Amino acid sequence: MHIEPGVVTGAKMILGYATAGGTIVAGAKLAWDNIKENGIISFLLKSLIATAVVFSCFEILPHYPVGVSEVHLILGTTIFLIFGVAPAMVGLALGLLIQGVFFAPFDLPQYGINVTTLLASMLLLNYASKKIIPSNTPYKDISYSQLLKMSIIWEGSIVSWVAFWAFYGQGFGAENIHNVLIFGGAYMLVVILEPLIDLAILALVKAFYKSNSCSILFDKRVNNCKA
Repeated sequence: MHIEPGVVTGAKMILGYATAGGTIVAGAKLAWDNIKENGIISFLLKSLIATAVVFSCFEILPHYPVGVSEVHLILGTTIFLIFGVAPAMVGLALGLLIQGVFFAPFDLPQYGINVTTLLASMLLLNYASKKIIPSNTPYKDISYSQLLKMSIIWEGSIVSWVAFWAFYGQGFGAENIHNVLIFGGAYMLVVILEPLIDLAILALVKAFYKSNSCSILFDKRVNNCKA
C-alpha cells in the first residue's frame, strides 16, 4: 500500500499533506470519543498494541513489490474489530511513522499520502461495519460472510487510494495503468486470507471472555459488554 518515491512529486505532494490532515482530524475526534467512553488507560493500551501489530505487519510479515506499490497483510480489519476504530487509526499512523523513521526514511516524504490511504480506508471500514453488522451482534459472533464483506471494503479502499495516487502522480499511460491493475489483482488475494485470520483471532478472544464481561484491552463491541 506504499506509494513509492517518485510516483507523486513536486507541488502534487501538497494534496497528500492536506488529505492526511483531514483524516487525522477525523481520527482525533474518534479518539476523544473513545477516551470519554473507555478511559485514557484503555485507549492508550489498545493504541500501543495496535501500533505493535501494524509495525510487525510492515517489518516482519512477508511483503512483495507488485506494480505501483507493495502487497502487505496489514490486518486492518483485525485491529479494527479487536481494538476499535480510534486505536486502530492510531496504530496505523504510528506504525507507518515508526517504520519510516527507523527503517525506511525514503518513505517519509510520502507519509502524508500513505497515511491517507490507511486512515481513509479505516474510516470507510468503520462506516461500512455499521451497515454490515447489526448493533446487537458482538464482533466475536460475526460470520465469515460479514468478515469477507469488511475485508473487501478495507482492501478495496486501499487499492482505490493507491490507484488514485498513481494516476494523480503519473497519469494514465499504458504502463501505469498496467502496473495499477496488477497491483490491484495481487492485493485482492489478501481478501480471502484476512477473514480467516479474523475468525481465528476472534475465536481466541471469545474463549477469553465470560458472559458479558469487559476488558480494557479490547473494544466493547467485541463482547457487547456493558461495564
